[in-house]
Amino acid sequence: MTALLEAEGLVRVYQTRTGLFGRAIPVRAVNGVSLSVRPGETLGIVGESGSGKSTLGRMLLGVDPAEAGTVRFEGEAMPVFGTPAWRRLRARMQMVHQDPLGALDRRLTIARQIREPLDIHDIGPRAGRDGRVATLMEQVGLRPDQAGRYPHELSGGQRQRVVIARALASEPALLVCDEPVSALDVSIQAQVVNLLADLQAEKGLGMVFISHDLKVVRNIAERVAVMYLGEIVEEGPVDAVFGAPQHPYTRALVSSVPEPGRRLDGRQILKGEPPNPAARPAGCAFHPRCPHAEPRCAATAPALRPSAPSRRAACHLLPAAQKIAA
Repeated sequence: MTALLEAEGLVRVYQTRTGLFGRAIPVRAVNGVSLSVRPGETLGIVGESGSGKSTLGRMLLGVDPAEAGTVRFEGEAMPVFGTPAWRRLRARMQMVHQDPLGALDRRLTIARQIREPLDIHDIGPRAGRDGRVATLMEQVGLRPDQAGRYPHELSGGQRQRVVIARALASEPALLVCDEPVSALDVSIQAQVVNLLADLQAEKGLGMVFISHDLKVVRNIAERVAVMYLGEIVEEGPVDAVFGAPQHPYTRALVSSVPEPGRRLDGRQILKGEPPNPAARPAGCAFHPRCPHAEPRCAATAPALRPSAPSRRAACHLLPAAQKIAA
């Protein structure tokens, strides 16, 4: 099946300063990421805070420019940010933000904000747009009497439903969901995740689901990519990756997820914090925290290579890691 979205070798570098008059220091937030998403598929992206997940999500939409690499959507190269071609393409690819209150205009009613993409992209006859808004509200579980309310008059879960309805208004082929449930209560999280899964199945959407919550990703995604310090270290079918992780970092993430009836003494606790992106370690970026690191890990960065059918991992010790995982 032809990929809906393809990214190859993406690199994003930010410039930071050590002080008010300090010299500029480059920070590689995304470092050579390649991935693809098929129509109707959900790709989960997981990793610790600061791993580059959100930056990657913005790059996939063309919002953050890449210093290197390419993004192709429906077989065509991503237009330059801000150009008329890019604006037209945004109707086909939308984002669901982490903070729904921050993503909404507090001065406008929710019905007006859901209608906004229809007016911007001139979708459908003007006379029928209010009816389209009503249909979208029904699809995401909002009541008709809530149309005239403002964002501050809704709960967090209801505001996130408004954001989803607005994202769906232009009938996109791709949704990029950036931590869409992290700010919600657990019971509301389940409702929003189920809503996204139902809408995807109904409309055949491709979806990139960014989260630090492995349980949520396992429930919604078919494939998962694990990021560490701006790089993908493991990727494959979600059940295979979480059921038998090959990379030491993935194993540590999976072991940190609490499960009823499982003792905590088998957890793999990583030592230290992720390295400073402005001072990346030589070789494998994970080697300072890896319990199995060898001298070659500090000297040479491992390539992300096939490790099993439909799986990739970046680890010099992959055969040993598989044996340990077993």
